[in-house]
Amino acid sequence: MPTVGPRTAAEGELMGVPGELVDEVELVDALLKPLAQRPVDITDPDWPARLRDGPDPLDEAGVREEAEAALRRLLVLYERGDEPTRSAVRALLDRCGSFRRATHVPRGRSPEAFRQRLLHLSARDHGDDTRDEMVTLNGLCEEAREARVDIRPLLLEVAELSSAEGKFGMGSIRDILRRAARRDPVGLW
Repeated sequence: MPTVGPRTAAEGELMGVPGELVDEVELVDALLKPLAQRPVDITDPDWPARLRDGPDPLDEAGVREEAEAALRRLLVLYERGDEPTRSAVRALLDRCGSFRRATHVPRGRSPEAFRQRLLHLSARDHGDDTRDEMVTLNGLCEEAREARVDIRPLLLEVAELSSAEGKFGMGSIRDILRRAARRDPVGLW
């Protein structure tokens, strides 16, 4: 399976990610983008309900199966790859924001399900806003407590795979995961 060489000025940015996987993610992103950029009439008092109750973008675009399979493959690369490969996965998700926002890991109450969700959070590497990722992380820690899953070792394990680069002045994802692991109970607040 051929891998993609650098596709941007940052040398090696997509090293280690198979070209067909990059193409799949970019295609799904392109199909989701018009849905993500649709205007929302916030003067309509029912706009939150319309947004919440409307069709899922993956279903509306008819790409759920492809998107979820691509995300699973990306997370395997992220988990098993070296730092340049993990950096390439982060760069791809950063560039393909509609894919990143619409495609998720299935929820579950097992340690492996929480681990997969932490890997996804790590690969998103701050997403659009570190504060949103911190709220997500805190909720994930609460869910783990309710499920009686010791998430602390999972936080520390995924922290080692995470970027050490801070993007928005709140620390790196690695630091944020470690900070959550140090608290008792586990979480950010």
